[in-house]
Amino acid sequence: MSVLTYLIPISLFLGGFGLVAFFWTLRTRQYEDPKGDSERILSDQYDDHPKG
Repeated sequence: MSVLTYLIPISLFLGGFGLVAFFWTLRTRQYEDPKGDSERILSDQYDDHPKG
């Protein structure tokens, strides 16, 4: 039973850390344009290697 006195605060801290990290990603607008990001990955506009 004494193990719970360690595990409960650790789990609350980790959950709070995850929540803060999620709100930070929302605040820095990292979810604004997921479709555009996926298209930019596949585009050849920034391809450094010449074809052929």
